[in-house]
Amino acid sequence: MKITIFSVGKSHEKYLEEGIKLFSDRISHYYPIHWEIIPPPRHAGKMDVAELKSEEGRLILSRLLSGDCLILLDERGKLLSSPDVAALITQKANQGISKLVFLIGGAYGVSEDVKARAQLIWSLSPLVFPHMLVRLILSEQLYRACTILRNEKYHHS
Repeated sequence: MKITIFSVGKSHEKYLEEGIKLFSDRISHYYPIHWEIIPPPRHAGKMDVAELKSEEGRLILSRLLSGDCLILLDERGKLLSSPDVAALITQKANQGISKLVFLIGGAYGVSEDVKARAQLIWSLSPLVFPHMLVRLILSEQLYRACTILRNEKYHHS
């Protein structure tokens, strides 16, 4: 199974790049991982919120294959513990999913079409975080889940 992370927005901020790379490199010992930064649509600043979400949704959905399992990150989603995330990864691998896609949407969230396509809407926290910080938190949590699955010392419960 491959892990792909879609993130709508600009490339990684310099102050977070090192941490994201660190955890991504660590995850790659367990699963192939790929980041895909989806740039905002052209003229995004001139679009109203609904139009922007619709256009971002089109860009996101165009990158997904029919067999991809989409996990959308949203503060209104389901809260999962770190062991729950490990169990989710195991479940998807056991189902024969070839690509597990985690999506960090745009600044205003995602379109209803993207929400409908998601197999799970996951909340890292009821707090709202900057998208750049979510990238780092997500990469750390995915690494943590991998270590839980291998019963390694990184995670302490």
